Amino acid sequence: MSGKTRSFPSQQFDKLKTSCREGYDLLRHRGPSQIQFWFIALAVGIAAGFAALFFRKGVNALQTYLYGTEDVRLLHSFAESLPWYLILIIPICGGLVVGVILHLFTKDGRARSVADVIHGAAMHNGRVETRAGLASALASMITLGTGGSTGREGPVVHLAAVISTFVSRRILADGITGRDLLGCAVAAAVSASFNAPIAGALFALEVVLRHFAVHAFAPIVIASAAGTVINRLEFGGVTEFTLTTVNEVQFYQELPAYLILGLVSGLVAVALMKAIFWADDVGTLVQKTIRLPRWLRPAVAGAMLGGIAIFYPHIIGVGYETTFLALDGQLLLWDAIVFAILKTIAVAITMAGRMGGGVFSPSLMIGALTGLSFGLIATGIFPDVSGSISLYALAGMGAVAAAVLGAPISTTLIVFELTGDWQTGLAVMVAVSLSTALASRLVDRSFFLSQLERRNIHLAKGPQAYLLAMFRVAALTRGRDDPHAANEIRCQEMVREGIYLRPDATLEAAMPLFEAGASFIPVVRFASGIGPPELIGALFHVDALKVYNRALAATAAEEHS
Repeated sequence: MSGKTRSFPSQQFDKLKTSCREGYDLLRHRGPSQIQFWFIALAVGIAAGFAALFFRKGVNALQTYLYGTEDVRLLHSFAESLPWYLILIIPICGGLVVGVILHLFTKDGRARSVADVIHGAAMHNGRVETRAGLASALASMITLGTGGSTGREGPVVHLAAVISTFVSRRILADGITGRDLLGCAVAAAVSASFNAPIAGALFALEVVLRHFAVHAFAPIVIASAAGTVINRLEFGGVTEFTLTTVNEVQFYQELPAYLILGLVSGLVAVALMKAIFWADDVGTLVQKTIRLPRWLRPAVAGAMLGGIAIFYPHIIGVGYETTFLALDGQLLLWDAIVFAILKTIAVAITMAGRMGGGVFSPSLMIGALTGLSFGLIATGIFPDVSGSISLYALAGMGAVAAAVLGAPISTTLIVFELTGDWQTGLAVMVAVSLSTALASRLVDRSFFLSQLERRNIHLAKGPQAYLLAMFRVAALTRGRDDPHAANEIRCQEMVREGIYLRPDATLEAAMPLFEAGASFIPVVRFASGIGPPELIGALFHVDALKVYNRALAATAAEEHS
């Protein structure tokens, strides 16, 4: 007798499970189709948007609990009434916790941020470190919650990249798909953080992917819109800064002033970046000299920040209150200059202390203060042909931030979306264009690319430079038993002359050796003991060029598809 006949609903449920299982297997082994990818992009955008929202809420909760303020946007005003020892102790304790977290969960004790996401997009098929990334997000949340003078966009962008990396690994995404998913996550995170859907999408394309390929545009926009919806469900459709003044440009007569402001802002942005790099070098030197444990480095930076905050609490956290006062023209000239200098010092200390965080929000504050200072001077000298002082602050905010990020398009748009002021675009665009042009000549194009250049990762020079570092000599070496192997006698002669490569070297080290005219370079392995190197084979110039040309062609095809 046959078994009991299953009911119709049970049979349909089994078919549904089988279809889902087959669809998942197909997705894993053959990759998503375009329609499937858009749904995946939407899911990644929602996840990244919620991650950005929770990060922001976590920072606000920490600041509320530790400083006792009910409105974190007025943090520095409230901190002025606190006992001095609390203002000093809170960042020290925060730095100590941050140092322990990064010491335990990262290899180098350094918080991951936007530069690592750019590196992952360019050289790791859109993947980033997940364990270190999660630890960095937690550390940066504690840094911002305890008074660190950085921004939240850096850790939020990397946290979103961790989410896209998880998805890319699950579906076995190739390089193009992985990078597109990374762009979707970044766009959603930026949009959810700042309620800026247009700028979020363009930030992912301009800063992270560094191309505007058509195939990436639609899914990134979908994800960016999802992130914005999440922000507005929580905070409503309000802008980060609500301006109370009416900005009007006295056209033609006043535009030269914005050209000059752009150049001044570019120099200020370079000063900010150089200060961070110089402070990092000094911090590393001092750490090595006095043999300071790396987990104590953030606590030392926290003590320095707390000491400054006792007298100038304006440096605590993101600094939105001071930024708003600058945009509203409510600061005196001397106050604006002093606050800009102190904020630059505080950001340098925070970043050099390896406390985590981003540079975008601090650059907005420093830019607004720079623009206000310039505007107060300009309108004082030429009152008859001057418009609103607040417009100078708005233009300066965009100009400094754009130069730091190396992203004039997305930064211009994010300034508009943060303030809701679309009527003064010409002044902002003029200042942004000149500041970016000037700063990109004095650093390696942006703060993030300069960070990577300091780690000997040459993304600023374009794919023709960084692609060489992606290929190991070992994978391209013709062994001694290869039918077309190099002449061993000649190889031995070249080794004695000091012309050879190790298997773990990259084409970046190999290509200059071919400039002398050699058709191949010996590849040797050094034994652990004392003895001559072992000849493994040789790297031929033609093999290296074939691989390099294919990589360049694939990159060009992706960027123009």
